[in-house]
Amino acid sequence: MENKVITVTSPLLPSLDDFIPYLQDIWNRKWLTNNGHYHQELEKALCEYLKVPYISLFTNGTLPLMCALQALRITGEVITTPYSFVATTHSLWWNGIKPVFVDIDPVTCNIDPEKIESAITPKTTAIMPVHVYGKPCDTERIQEIADKYGLKVIYDAAHAFGVEINGRSILNEGDMSTLSFHATKVYNTIEGGALVCQDEKTKQRIDYLRNFGFAGETTIVAPGINGKMDEVRSAYGLLNLKLVDMAIETRRQVAIKYRETLAGVNGIKFMEDMPGIRHNYSYFPIFVDAEKYGMTRDELYFKMKERNVLGRRYFYPLISEFSTYRGLESANPVNLPVAHEVADSVICLPMYCGLSGKEITEILQCVVK
Repeated sequence: MENKVITVTSPLLPSLDDFIPYLQDIWNRKWLTNNGHYHQELEKALCEYLKVPYISLFTNGTLPLMCALQALRITGEVITTPYSFVATTHSLWWNGIKPVFVDIDPVTCNIDPEKIESAITPKTTAIMPVHVYGKPCDTERIQEIADKYGLKVIYDAAHAFGVEINGRSILNEGDMSTLSFHATKVYNTIEGGALVCQDEKTKQRIDYLRNFGFAGETTIVAPGINGKMDEVRSAYGLLNLKLVDMAIETRRQVAIKYRETLAGVNGIKFMEDMPGIRHNYSYFPIFVDAEKYGMTRDELYFKMKERNVLGRRYFYPLISEFSTYRGLESANPVNLPVAHEVADSVICLPMYCGLSGKEITEILQCVVK
């Protein structure tokens, strides 16, 4: 097609022919939700693939954040990053918790551990970092701080499916980690998410919270929510799990081409792979230095758009700039100089396993020329 739009992402889809027998089996079973056969199978398969002890599936990636805070009985204040998708901070607001923003590291775009201690008050109960773009946070330093002050750590790992540090899943860091399986992610169940925990008792509590607090037909043990994943998406997820390694490798090849071409472009920076890390190449952000590049980030963004290449200014604006949060003392731009600089210079280039060589060339020509 002559004027085909190149979107910033495109979903990994299993074969419809492969999916139909699963649907037929679901129709035959007449069990569409409530911890059905495929739901149980997907939890087992994900534990194995992700190298985690316990996982609870959810209907989206926001509810695991909300339930993690409930399960760990977090109150008061939680230290977090302004450089993320709004769901990270919204989950705190919905639990009546005050978010406290600290600045980010300019290299990884993750929360800067050296800024955490000065933000701790007697009301602080937890730290909620984000593995931005799937790049691991400094988990060791964050845990040291958490242990020193008796704080819980919940990682928003929405971008970090399959990411490992020296062969160990990043999802095993902290007290809990949450995942998003939204259609735009490396691995998707159309809509969906999960909560990773480290012991069976916690997993049971999460499962109660996910299902209205039911512990039996007539027993309610907690004020739960409805967060269950249905059988159709669970089956879809099992099929997509067979494709995800191929998808990650294809994304890696796209990243290699981007880096090779952009390496010599003055005023354009990008992230390199980190040693010892199994990356998932969920995003490919570039950072525009307007003075050196000769064009602002927004000028490049709209130039790409005119040429039917849809990048995304991800994350812009910062969460701390939204009306709900901008009145917080920690949201003052003076406290967040690096986050503001990064948010004002970032564009995520299209990144998915279906990109053709011709499309990659078109994308790069927008940036290079």
